[in-house]
Amino acid sequence: MKKLIALAAIVFFIFSAAYFTSCNNSSDKPAEDTAADSIQQVIQHGEYLATNVAMCIHCHSQRDFTKYSGPVTTGTEGGGGQLFDEKIGLPGKIYSRNITPDNETGVGTWTDDELLRAITHGISKNGDTLFPLMPYPNYNRMAKEDLLSIIAYIRTLKPIKNKIPERQLMMPIAAAYPGQYLQASVDGNIKPSAEDIVKYGEYLTTMADCGTCHSPLTPQGPDMSRIYAGGYIFELASNKVQSANITSDTATGIGSWTEERFLNKFLPFRKEESYNFNPGNQNTEMPVIEIAGMKDSDLKAIYAYLRTVKPITNLVEKFPK
Repeated sequence: MKKLIALAAIVFFIFSAAYFTSCNNSSDKPAEDTAADSIQQVIQHGEYLATNVAMCIHCHSQRDFTKYSGPVTTGTEGGGGQLFDEKIGLPGKIYSRNITPDNETGVGTWTDDELLRAITHGISKNGDTLFPLMPYPNYNRMAKEDLLSIIAYIRTLKPIKNKIPERQLMMPIAAAYPGQYLQASVDGNIKPSAEDIVKYGEYLTTMADCGTCHSPLTPQGPDMSRIYAGGYIFELASNKVQSANITSDTATGIGSWTEERFLNKFLPFRKEESYNFNPGNQNTEMPVIEIAGMKDSDLKAIYAYLRTVKPITNLVEKFPK
């Protein structure tokens, strides 16, 4: 039975702490129960990050675009196969990989170190380079404890046998690999305290890769000199939709928005009736359903950070012709 290698040290410390605590207080839970509870908390935290912040499940599943925002199709979580192609400005066709624990078509035979390398450096088990559509440059800045929590959660997904087609790029992958921007190790990464709301909001915004989608697209990729200015056009089956300007510009961005207005952009989507309908030609690529599942405090932190980013004037038409 595969062990969660990345959790071994955590489990050791959990058992040790639980043992000494139980020695001092006989009314405490047995060490085994305390360890199991702590491991479950790690997995739950990983599920939250993978589902609502880092958006792993959002991309590595099938989505139903007959409903608003394309909610994940139940039963496909982590199974991959979602197509990303020229319609969203990519140089070819790329399919999200199967990240379920299936041994033949997923990551069931991968070690935790191999998963960590793929997530933070874009190198797969067999040495292939992943296209940076997967935001591993951002994950490369994450705290290792959060990364290991995501890996622990991925291990619990239902195995799905789904062989993914190979990508078809119109450029050499070496030309797209951002190796010079990657840290050699994530061991020293520190998650900001939630009390430092702006820094913590920046950490969450980076993990969610908001900057890629909310920046204008150029032939070389998103224009990071105008990060968060919006204007990235997504061509859906029913319509085109353009990402919003979320800089602090008061005229064309969210500079005049209150915290309440920002939260109300997402909170209604905690109820199924808010997205369980066919929007016709008013659909969006924006993962509002997943974002709605974020904690209020995390959404507030993202808002606090976005209010500090450089204002850029860029009037965006949401549904361009």
